[in-house]
This record gives sequence, structure tokens and C-alpha cells, in this order.
Amino acid sequence: MLFNSFEFLIFLPLAFFGYWFVFKGLKVQNLFVFAVSYLFYGWWDWRFLFLIFLTTVLCYASGYFIGKTDKNRIRKWICGLNIATNIAILCYFKYFNFFADSLRILFSQFGYQLDWFTLDVLLPVGISFYTFQAISYPIDVYRGKIAATTDFVAFAAFISFFPQLVAGPIERSTQLLPQFKKLRKFEYSKAVDGMRQILWGFFKKIVIADNCAMLANNVFDNFESCSAPVLWFGAFMFTFQIYGDFSGYSDIAIGVARLFGINLSRNFHFPYFSRDIAEFWRRWHISLNTWFRDYIYIPLGGSRCSKVKVVRNTMVIFLISGLWHGANWTFVAWGAFHGLLFLPLILSGSNRKYLSVIAENRVFPTAIELFQVLTTFVLVMIGWVIFRSENISQAIDYLIAMTMRWDNPSCGNALVGLNTTISSTILMISILTIIDWTQRRKNFGMQIVEGRSMVVRWSIYLLFFFFILVFAGQQAQFIYFQF
Repeated sequence: MLFNSFEFLIFLPLAFFGYWFVFKGLKVQNLFVFAVSYLFYGWWDWRFLFLIFLTTVLCYASGYFIGKTDKNRIRKWICGLNIATNIAILCYFKYFNFFADSLRILFSQFGYQLDWFTLDVLLPVGISFYTFQAISYPIDVYRGKIAATTDFVAFAAFISFFPQLVAGPIERSTQLLPQFKKLRKFEYSKAVDGMRQILWGFFKKIVIADNCAMLANNVFDNFESCSAPVLWFGAFMFTFQIYGDFSGYSDIAIGVARLFGINLSRNFHFPYFSRDIAEFWRRWHISLNTWFRDYIYIPLGGSRCSKVKVVRNTMVIFLISGLWHGANWTFVAWGAFHGLLFLPLILSGSNRKYLSVIAENRVFPTAIELFQVLTTFVLVMIGWVIFRSENISQAIDYLIAMTMRWDNPSCGNALVGLNTTISSTILMISILTIIDWTQRRKNFGMQIVEGRSMVVRWSIYLLFFFFILVFAGQQAQFIYFQF
């Protein structure tokens, strides 16, 4: 069920009403969350429910048995077996055909024809998100960060909680599971704040991302006939498409969760105002990046080891991050690109140079800060070209054309008749950027109305409702649903 669908507009108020006014009490509320979350997820395909339930049972049982024994060797084997089983399930559904085809192509280059077969496997929506969230639980139990739970319904609600189920944030058991083990009380101020964040998320998705998607798709689909300025424009549009799409989803998810008395982790912190690549990765898809840091990077030795191992650990994280995004070598190349940009910073010890908000006590950045932000933004945009391309060949051709094709001021058929859409989209991106900048010290853009009079608040609400109604783009599925 899409957030930006008519079905969700019916589903959400009914779920809210049932949660607070019908199904009262902790256990009944958790059971209700479990049921409506499975309804939400099964709306795409009811067969997906068997897979998420299997993951839930495996991780619950693993945590339970880890908590029951004090023999470290047995605990380690249970934890490892659970991780291996769930990763195997993920790889089967997401990567089987990818690796089979890659090996077949590789051996064919040496004259060997392997009789590989591919499977018609339907990729479950959000499998990468809930798998990572689930397997972190027995790891945390093994590490002693959380006690194993005996409440299966609360655990199932934690795994399947519908706002963040299919595209995050990827929550930790230490942060989210305890919230399902204590009685929630409705808080008006929290619910209102959640509604603001939902409205802000819909603006970013429907107005920014969906309009940028149409323009970016037209350029990428016709890039062979486009000049360099148009190709840069297409890359710029995709840069704001993926930001509006993914951070918009996170805003909606966090806002909806607050309606149900649940606090989710921040997933984006105005990443396009970063002064270097390291800061960008602290502000982009925060829940995934901290997951990789805590469960892979640090166990490998992190940065407290030899320089050779630091290089290895850094590249492993970025390559896995790229592959996590999808079964395509473009994602791996995108991860490698960012890894190479990150290496000089971590080797020089300057990867944590920018921990505070840019221009924290000033209205405008300095000239140096502005240069740093623009440089980082351009590097990120180049990376998004690799990410967005259908294959490595297209990514290389697109990037070469961006630098070489300046003598032919043409856009082919890519942007014909779209002048009005281009103008309105640039205007909306400008509004988004201005609000993001002024709100960079807060959690999300719509917090601009806090402390204002009712007239001012509702004027701003109605203005953004107007933007959504008038400037809505063609409905598109959230990008990260494929991951």
C-alpha cells in the first residue's frame, strides 16, 4: 500500500481510530499493530506475508535461545546461523539471477558456456529493510545490549510496524522494541507534530520528487541526443528526485508513527548542505549507515587498525552498501565511487571534521563553506548518475557526454513542451532549499510553524496543501521500495 494512494488515505484514519479508541490495552494494541501492518504489507502481494513471518519467527527464536544459555560458543553459533539463514533468504530473492548472469557472462569471456538458469522470482517489497532490522535483534541480545523478549506479539509488531516497514528507517531493537513493551498514551502535541511532518513529507514526494522524476526520466531515457547542459540538468533533477522521494518517505513514516505514540529515528539531516563526503554520509540514510558501522565496520576493526585494514574496512562497507541497494553493478560502482571519495578523509583523520550544523550561529555560510557545499553536491550528483543508470555502459557514456558534449546545444526530444513543468519544479526546489536551510538546526522543514499563532500556522498548512494540489507530479512509486 503506497503512502500516496487513495487506499492509504482510508487505511490511516481507520487504523488510528481503532488503535486509540477500540483496541485499548498494551497487548491488544500490539496485536492490532501486528494485524494492520500485515494488512498494509499484504496489500502488495499476500505471499509476501509468509516471508516476513518466517524472518520474524527465526529472529525471535534465535534471540530467545541466545538468552536462555550462558555458553558463549552456543550463543555464537545460534546468532551466526540466524544471520546466515536470513542473508541466504535475502540473497535468493534479490541476488540469485544477478550472480548467475554475472558468472555466465564472466565465463563466456574465456570461451566457457555455463548452463546457468534464472528464476522468475518476485522481489518482496522492502525485504532489505526488514531483514536488516530483524537480524540486528539477536546480535544485540548476544552482545548483551537488550534482554531477549518472550512477548512474540510485541516482537512481531516491532518487525512489521507499517510506517517504516518497507523503506525504513531501519530501527534497532534497543530503540523501538521497548516502545512496544510499555503502554502508549495519546499526546496531542506529538500527534500534531507528526501531522506537520507528514505534510512536509508529502510535499517532498508529490511536488518535488514526482515532478523531478518525469524530467530526470526524460533526460536519462534520451541521453544519447542531449547536450552536456541538459545532461547536467537531468542529473540535477534526479539528485532532488531521490532526496525528495526517500527523505519524503522517511518524514511520512516518522510522522505516522508519532500518531501512534511511537518515536522513530531521524533518517535524513539536510544532507545536501554537507561540507565533505563524510558529513554527507552522516546525514544521508542515517539508519542504514549506522547499521553498517555498528554491525560490520567496527567488528572488522573500524579505523583503529592498520592503514591497510582501514582501507579494506572502508571499501567493504561502501561496496556492501552499494550492493544492498540492488542487484546491478551500477550500485556496486556507486558504492565504490563514494568509498574512493571517503578514503582520503578517513586516512587523514578528517572524516569527523564537520560534526556541527553548517553556519550554526550565522544566517549565511562563508565563501569557503559555500564552495565546500557546492563541491560536495556536485560529487554526490555525479554519483547519482552512476546510481540512476541502467548499466555500467550507460553510466560511462552519460558521464563522458556530461564533460564532452558542449558543442551541440540540443535536448533532442527529452524536454520538448515541458517549459512550464521545468519552471514550476525549479521554483518548488528553490522553496524546499530555502526552508531546509532555515530549518537546518531542527528535525524537519515544517517545524517552522512551531510557536506561531494559529493564523500563521494554518496559513502555512494551506499554502502547502495548495502546492500539493496544484503542482503535484505524476504519481510514481517510491524509489527505495525496490530495495
